[in-house]
Amino acid sequence: MADVPFLSRLRSHEYVALLLGFIFIIFEGTLQILISFLPKPVINWFYLKSRALFLFFVGASTSKPETRRLADRIRKASDFEDLCAIFGYHNVEEHVVLTKDGYLLGIHRIPGPRNEPRPAPGSSTGKPVIYLHHGLLMNSEVWVCVTDSNRSVPFVLAELGYDVWLGNNRGNKYSKKSIHHDPNTSKFWDFSIDDFAWHDIPDSIEYILQITREPSLSYVGFSQGSAQAFAALSIHPQLNQKINVFIALAPAMRPKGLSAPLVDGLMKASPTLLFLIFGRRAILSSALMWQSILYPPIFSRLLDASLIFLFSWHSHNITSTQKLAAYAHLYSFASTKSVVHWFQIMRSGRFVMYDDDMDIPAFRPSGHTPRPGYRPAKFPTRNIATNIVILYGDVDSLVDIDSMRHELPEHHLDIRRLRGYEHLDVLWGKNVHVDVIPQVTRALREHCMKPEMIKSDVNGFGPNASPHPDAAFASGSIDGWENGGTSDYATSAD
Repeated sequence: MADVPFLSRLRSHEYVALLLGFIFIIFEGTLQILISFLPKPVINWFYLKSRALFLFFVGASTSKPETRRLADRIRKASDFEDLCAIFGYHNVEEHVVLTKDGYLLGIHRIPGPRNEPRPAPGSSTGKPVIYLHHGLLMNSEVWVCVTDSNRSVPFVLAELGYDVWLGNNRGNKYSKKSIHHDPNTSKFWDFSIDDFAWHDIPDSIEYILQITREPSLSYVGFSQGSAQAFAALSIHPQLNQKINVFIALAPAMRPKGLSAPLVDGLMKASPTLLFLIFGRRAILSSALMWQSILYPPIFSRLLDASLIFLFSWHSHNITSTQKLAAYAHLYSFASTKSVVHWFQIMRSGRFVMYDDDMDIPAFRPSGHTPRPGYRPAKFPTRNIATNIVILYGDVDSLVDIDSMRHELPEHHLDIRRLRGYEHLDVLWGKNVHVDVIPQVTRALREHCMKPEMIKSDVNGFGPNASPHPDAAFASGSIDGWENGGTSDYATSAD
């Protein structure tokens, strides 16, 4: 039978999944409209009912009262500065970067330890500079929404004597503005990983180096934050001179796909289906609605189930208290196009730039190339000259370390395996202060500028650290894991 583009593209069960997806999106959109018209007391009534049902069927939390209070403070914190203030950091600065294509990016700075006098805003501290960047559908809050400051990379680095900066992608909570486009238009959201690499990363780094008057900085990226650095370093040769070491945590570059075969097959068959389902603006924006109407433990269970279904992440290394605190800060706005870009990468098996040709038409016969003699441009990652340190979990479904090793230059490449770690464990795992952060600080000390200025240990941090009084919880591990022990997880060089 001759190929019919729409009919030949998908299998019958994939059409069923697509239909169910459309039904759910319609239901969710209708619910969102109804909720917007409901008075707050009615919404609170639904919230309290969901709480009562959860307590009836599951029971109350067995966590200590001070533990629950801290998690609740973190969950309710409205922004990055509020989260930092919980742990005594009142010296946080917020800056705005104007990219060359007109987007305004909000970036954050922790210029030093929490007990250090606040320097003049926007001034140079003379310290080694660190830049941290978040992953997909996230913002800078994911680095600091931890239930123990020992397990926060930026807090530990600030205490050790680094000048810590945290970036944000265009479109997220802190960067939802442009001098050219209104965020309510699809034109504003017309960006992919290409734009992060061409503009957001290099422009943010250039701004930071101008403020700090330093020749280079160290880059720490999580998940897509690592992919953006791989892409940016590969297409900006001069950027390699401005980053003295790139530490990639749970790096995504060429994932094999999702763990849910139906969703994986559907999206790979036609990545642009996402445009039909979610539109051409922000993706999954309804997540904030569900978060506002559901009792937090229910929202946490819902996210757990979604992560298991899509990625096979069971998050056994993240405590329930940490989930309650952090899941409220997990989602931030991102463009549908940037997610479509990832499915293009998965489908092609190459770390390619966005393929605009796939948009026209939306459906093509399976296996058919967009145009005869056409091949999407690939990020030339073997041209990267910066020192690279990779820390990855060996049960992380999004990290294909063998293909990544093949795509990167052999020189100055250090790969470290975290046994038993999944993707989000690298951020919020109960043992990151034993397994992850020491690896980060060791790599930074080896490659950063002015290593002699960095402390070897800090009061209040390290294996026997006590929490800050502002955090309002008792000393010792609040998650039932005693500090000073040895992790059951180990790190090894590949």
